[in-house]
Amino acid sequence: MTDVAINRSTVKRRKRGLTRKHSPVKTAAALVLAALLIFFFASPVVWIYWASFKPSASLIGTGTQGLVFTFENYKNVWKNDFGRFMFNSLFICGISVIISTSVAVCASYVLSRYRFAYKRWLFGFLVLTQTFPWIVMMTPLFIMFAKLDLINNHFALMFCYVTITLPFSIYLMVGYLEAVPRDLDEAALMDGCSRFQTLRHIILPLLAPGIVATATYSFLLMWTEFLLAIALLTKTSLKTLPLGLALFFGEETVDWGAVMAASALTTLPALLLFLPVQSRLVAGLSAGSVKG
Repeated sequence: MTDVAINRSTVKRRKRGLTRKHSPVKTAAALVLAALLIFFFASPVVWIYWASFKPSASLIGTGTQGLVFTFENYKNVWKNDFGRFMFNSLFICGISVIISTSVAVCASYVLSRYRFAYKRWLFGFLVLTQTFPWIVMMTPLFIMFAKLDLINNHFALMFCYVTITLPFSIYLMVGYLEAVPRDLDEAALMDGCSRFQTLRHIILPLLAPGIVATATYSFLLMWTEFLLAIALLTKTSLKTLPLGLALFFGEETVDWGAVMAASALTTLPALLLFLPVQSRLVAGLSAGSVKG
């Protein structure tokens, strides 16, 4: 009977704890806070898309007011070869992400599974590179590519993007690989698989959230990069989306309607990429942030 009484007391305490933890007041406060955060972060994006369908005059407080919507802003944007800028960005970012993520997976597997001299020093150097602003490399990179006659060359920009994103990508992938049991590698090797086959058929399927997180991080960083692109690309036909967006800002006047439409088109691919993979992205970042 004493054991039964103790168990009942324990159950009651747990119920009281659950009640306090999930009280209606705390739940309502959490919902209100979440709604405020969503409004704070989403309202600028919503306003950009709303303003992209408004006449330019109404955006600066003059001219037509009210619920007047137009597609002229998008027509003006496409007339200014904005489609070429979008293709250039997709081409550069797509190839750069594939290269950066592939190298990061292979390098992180070596750092996670192999033992060799100065491994900790090498890994520490990769982390240390993230403490320096990469913008300090602009001048030497420009001089180097100018001597190699690679100014106005997309592959020069790809090289820069891969170099910038690779250290953190490796760090993130190593953190995720540490959560994958090494017993899987040993079992595959005992069954006759090579290291490459083990990585391809055993490890890669388990690394899907980490790969998504790494690729998304790299893509978003490359997609919005401006300074390296403006330094290395001077021909209008080779420019990326951020550079194309800057062309709508004139010296004396600004077509704000076109700017809003161009901004909406610039953010659209990132949203289309992020929304379908957000669950895998969060899982990959959570797993990659903890190393066992």
